[in-house]
Amino acid sequence: MRLLDSEVMVDTLRDYVAALRWLRTVVNEEFGLPAIVVLQLMEGCKDKPSMQQLQKRIGPYRVYWPTAQDCDRALTAFSRTRLSHRIDLTDALIGECAVGLGVPLCTFNVRHFRAVAGLTTEQPYERL
Repeated sequence: MRLLDSEVMVDTLRDYVAALRWLRTVVNEEFGLPAIVVLQLMEGCKDKPSMQQLQKRIGPYRVYWPTAQDCDRALTAFSRTRLSHRIDLTDALIGECAVGLGVPLCTFNVRHFRAVAGLTTEQPYERL
């Protein structure tokens, strides 16, 4: 299983060819979404139809909430690395959710996620 970060999901929702091609090539792989990513995507909706369309498109993905332990680790990482890595609160929670599940996070925001100890990131496709 792999978790998808918001920018990967935005590419997917915008039908970016490289993102869709990559998803089709990874057969028999389960993809999940951190709940924080879902909330970020919902925050971008401008009206009820766009919210309904989003909910329909993310329906096939399992959503994972950070556990209390994930939140504790995020607090520690955030306080220790906020200034040096410029990580924001949502990225700390997303990263620690992946660490807690023991799965990689598909993202292009590798620089900020370096602040999350034990997190494996992967850039799933080339962006132009």
